[in-house]
Amino acid sequence: MPAVEPTPHSTIATPQSSGEVVISVRGLTKVFKDFWNRPKARAVDNVDFDVRRGEIFGLLGPNGSGKSTTIKLLLGLLHPTKGHIEVFGKSPRHVQTKSRIGYLPEESYLYRYLNSRETLDFFGNLFHLPKNERDNRAEQLLDMVGLNQTRTRAVGEFSKGMQRRIGLAQALINDPDLVILDEPTAGLDPIGCREVKDLILALARRGKTVILSSHLLSDVEDVCDRVVIYYGGKIQAAGTLKELLATPDTLRITTPTLPRATMERVLEIIRKDVAADKVRVDNPTQNLESYFLAVVAKAKQAAAETSGAQSGARVAAYLRGEATPDAAATKVLEKLTLPQETPVAPAPPSAAPAVNETKLAALTQTPSAPAAPVQPAPEPEKPVDLSKADEKLSSLLGKKK
Repeated sequence: MPAVEPTPHSTIATPQSSGEVVISVRGLTKVFKDFWNRPKARAVDNVDFDVRRGEIFGLLGPNGSGKSTTIKLLLGLLHPTKGHIEVFGKSPRHVQTKSRIGYLPEESYLYRYLNSRETLDFFGNLFHLPKNERDNRAEQLLDMVGLNQTRTRAVGEFSKGMQRRIGLAQALINDPDLVILDEPTAGLDPIGCREVKDLILALARRGKTVILSSHLLSDVEDVCDRVVIYYGGKIQAAGTLKELLATPDTLRITTPTLPRATMERVLEIIRKDVAADKVRVDNPTQNLESYFLAVVAKAKQAAAETSGAQSGARVAAYLRGEATPDAAATKVLEKLTLPQETPVAPAPPSAAPAVNETKLAALTQTPSAPAAPVQPAPEPEKPVDLSKADEKLSSLLGKKK
């Protein structure tokens, strides 16, 4: 693959989609300073890019290249030294703007003594979600990330991969329009990685914007529409994956298995124009992730048990924009509880035998509780004559002497 020539100024070509601009960054620069206010490190250097609605945007680069600093600037956690940032047309520090963002940091900062259910309830309460809505979303998210069977365990007892799962759930509790994921698959098993990627694609199909920062390039390649590659605080390469990864000087032809005679004729024709050492014939292979998932799926069909995290179910209904089961049940309950006219009972036929009203009153009368026996009033206590007690005590003491 030909090397990508670095550009002196980071500029991203306008994507083919003409959606709404969710994030706009112009001339973004962040310089960290020491105690004496002297420049110490230029983490981000004159960066420009736009991210549009429904797009999956990748931030790539080696450690210390400026990815995490860019994310913190987008979240309003850091102030830029120079430049301009807009998120949903507002400053990143705008409070209402923050309520539309879901963030999964690189490290899972969770309260270790809360269990999964309590953790989601806590973060849902920060967004002022009603109690029934918090409960409903928490149930769907726990099922989606595969932690439904470990809801009573404290988060501090979780493995790193399980903490990433509950961290991803808390980032989605508010149904955000912008989701920022910093190393979301770190510590996850291959099944969890595949499910996270499926979730990201589902969010994008619903029109949500996803910013993904990851060192796992295969994950980025599977889901991202566009990427930027940082180095030294600058964007060295940017564009769609098709633009960056295409190798125009090479052609690949894929066919079903051909008879040997046909293959010989095809190769003979090709070798007339291409040197023999430039032609390669081999069988296509699947990637290791696909093979791994197939093996695990086969084990599940054989009813193999595991005490670890379960593979998650479908994406939560509210994240797919569907009505939740509880909402549907509420509508049915409203129909069942609507006031209805009470039908008038038909009069009894005249041939029915008469009922003795005296006996009927006796049968329907509620029996009264038996009266409690009257207790006699207690007699007043007689006062104690202390003078006699003193005389008796004196006589006893005299006898002892």
